Amino acid sequence: MLKVGDKAPNFSLPSSEEKDISLKDFRGKKLVLYFYPKDDTSGCTKEACSFRDNLARVRRKGAEVVGISADSVKSHQKFTEKYALLFPLLSDEQKEVVKAYGVWKEKSMYGKKYMGIERTTFIIDEDGKIAHIFPKVKVEGHTDEVLAKL
Repeated sequence: MLKVGDKAPNFSLPSSEEKDISLKDFRGKKLVLYFYPKDDTSGCTKEACSFRDNLARVRRKGAEVVGISADSVKSHQKFTEKYALLFPLLSDEQKEVVKAYGVWKEKSMYGKKYMGIERTTFIIDEDGKIAHIFPKVKVEGHTDEVLAKL
């Protein structure tokens, strides 16, 4: 399990912007890296739109926002276009990054157990170290929590 102070696991994944994006692309900046279960579902849409609506505030604090899910690049592109998202969404279809960050977990819905992404946000500092972890994120008010820690 990752903890504050650990070096953030490196990644390079295809993005909604049709280019690969890596952790090292954000060296010297803070990164709000948020993992979410699925494009175009109610909670994930609220979370993405909240980050979109507060992106200027995040950037004023010297940070960028990147979302990761196991959805395809094509799904990310539709989601990005539908909600005019202004930050990249990365596709982790092989689930290597979600596993490296410890967010691929057993979940339960209506008594059925299944594996999926637990909504989690990491703030990664300018040196690539984990500065803060928000596990089991509740969407309401989450962006304000993140801004308070940046």
